[in-house]
Amino acid sequence: QVQPAASGGGSVQAGGSLRLSCTAPGFTSAGCGMEWHRQAAGKQGEWVSSITIVDSTHYSDSVMGRFTISKDERTDTVYLQMNSLKPEDTAMYSCKTFGGSSFCGYGGQGTQVIVSS
Repeated sequence: QVQPAASGGGSVQAGGSLRLSCTAPGFTSAGCGMEWHRQAAGKQGEWVSSITIVDSTHYSDSVMGRFTISKDERTDTVYLQMNSLKPEDTAMYSCKTFGGSSFCGYGGQGTQVIVSS
């Protein structure tokens, strides 16, 4: 049971880019996928993107075409490349493993993204 650790957040202007990282040692060999969620202040949490054990990727409509999720199995790290950022992307971003294994289903602390107009 390893809690993923997200990093890479920061403050950028609208139109800018950030790359978030999420590391969870052992999650790929355990057969887990990884998903990103975000929660803006005062709002409900939102699923953003996910990548499965076979590298199938999925995106919410709000980030489709701007965000790209990828995985490095050598380092058990998942990346979220965020381009063309908008103020409405401002949120706390966190990652969570998913899958049928008991090793999956755990999340950790997030990383803050602030996009200014």
